[in-house]
Amino acid sequence: MSAQALAHFGLKHVAKGIGRLATDVIESGSGSYVTMVGGRRMLDFTCGIGVTNLGHCHPAITKAAQSQVGKLVHGQINIAFQKSYLSLVEALLPMMPHKSLDTFFFWNSGAEAVEAAVKLARHATKKQNLIVMQGSYHGRTFGTMAMTRSKTIYGQNYGPLMPGVFSVPFPYCAQCSIAANSNTGYGFDNCCMDPVLQLELLLKRETAPSDTAAIFIEPVLGEGGYVPPPPGYLSRVRQICDKNDILLVADEVQSGFGRTGKMFAIEHWGVRPDILIMAKGIANGFPLSAIASRKELMDMQPPGSMGGTYAGNAVSCAAGVAVAKTFEDERILENVNARGAELKAMLRSSSLNNDTARVIHDVRGLGLMLALECRPGHGYASKIQAKCMEKDLLVLTTSIHDTIRFIPPLNITKEDMAKGIGIIEDAIKDVAMGEDPVETGSRGQALE
Repeated sequence: MSAQALAHFGLKHVAKGIGRLATDVIESGSGSYVTMVGGRRMLDFTCGIGVTNLGHCHPAITKAAQSQVGKLVHGQINIAFQKSYLSLVEALLPMMPHKSLDTFFFWNSGAEAVEAAVKLARHATKKQNLIVMQGSYHGRTFGTMAMTRSKTIYGQNYGPLMPGVFSVPFPYCAQCSIAANSNTGYGFDNCCMDPVLQLELLLKRETAPSDTAAIFIEPVLGEGGYVPPPPGYLSRVRQICDKNDILLVADEVQSGFGRTGKMFAIEHWGVRPDILIMAKGIANGFPLSAIASRKELMDMQPPGSMGGTYAGNAVSCAAGVAVAKTFEDERILENVNARGAELKAMLRSSSLNNDTARVIHDVRGLGLMLALECRPGHGYASKIQAKCMEKDLLVLTTSIHDTIRFIPPLNITKEDMAKGIGIIEDAIKDVAMGEDPVETGSRGQALE
């Protein structure tokens, strides 16, 4: 079938509930690029929404998976241990943000891992309630729908949802009404810490500490806008958890595995999570997720209470081992920080340039988890996204606020980063000058 015929077939037979950026059809990927069925080659600053962090079809990861396919594809974990599963645990142990995270459970997707963390937290504490952050994304399964607070579309008309979930504001300083409406100099470097107060009030008004099992938090807000917390915030949350015997769960599905310039984002603030959630970049595109916690909590669960048909698939685990080795062999984190600084410098320069500043509200992020938030009311982010696509660069929007997120491969070359930077800079200029893009796909409907 032709590219057009394939796209038409997809529109006819694939569930409409799946949003997508474009109706083109990807045929192959290599490194920082994807190639469409029609032959169009595009620089990919989406990485499958933060999954193929080491680029498409990385040779070492591909080789590891191919080798494993010839040995064992499915070694069901409830039958016996399988070697690649244990090898991945061994590879992950030294990468953990705290030595207390020494016991693992593997599953398939990020949402499943979140639900595994919910099971662990509720069982270990014998408490039911959960606290999540406004703007957070934790998944679209039935349990995680109740926890996701980034957009209403994920849970709209699917209720009643899982009970016992409460939400509090995340410190989103670029959208803080206190900072915007006071002369106190509040902002990211001098946060008013009202979200801490709101958390304390929630524990007094709505969910008593004796009923609260855990606080779930993305150390960098993901689908809510790629928002890092201000200095001191996560430490305050940790203190509240310790004071009230509440578990702190770090959802690093999107921010983990080097995306922010450290192996896990929570390392930027030196805060210890009780449970760590991982997925996406853990196996560079092979379905795999995990939770890690301390053995005393994990050992409370009776045998048989955890598992899953494909949990910790042998091929995915082999790919995960190769991912861990590649981070060390190729000094990935060094590249993340170098290339991230280059992209962020351009975005900040655009925010100060007289010709483009009027479309930009905020530039933020860590490493290669960066965001450009546009001034509201004009649809600037979708227009910039569409302009980038016209110039053969894939980027994604995110958040209820008008925001573009940049998720390039962590091992992107200096040359490919320069190419991407040039395209983004030109797209911002085009939109600032009033140019309207050609309609490109569904413009920003890759919802996650």
